[in-house]
Amino acid sequence: QVQLVESGGGLVQAGGSLRLSCAASGRIFSCNAMYWYRQAPGKQRELVAAITSGGSTNYAESVKGRFTISRDNAKIAGYLQMNSLKPEDTAVYYCKAHLDDGLGYPRSHWGQGTQVTVSS
Repeated sequence: QVQLVESGGGLVQAGGSLRLSCAASGRIFSCNAMYWYRQAPGKQRELVAAITSGGSTNYAESVKGRFTISRDNAKIAGYLQMNSLKPEDTAVYYCKAHLDDGLGYPRSHWGQGTQVTVSS
């Protein structure tokens, strides 16, 4: 069974940095795009950043220039470096990956989320 596990969340002051990690485990034949989403209390889950298997990236306007998404294909892991954090970045951050877990096509798998809290 495939699992995605996020880590690296925590409490940080405004202006600080955090690095989130997403580790995939289980029976994985290939990993296509990886994503980071976030969901703040009372708000819908939103896409923060995405990265293809080839390394092309895309960011939400609200995080451009502050966040950097990356991945390690050998480890089947993804990362989100978050700098210049703001209180409005406070949310639960989720990792999502399109993985082929033996069915012959990629499908979405989600992690359990990690809390990021930015104090003012």
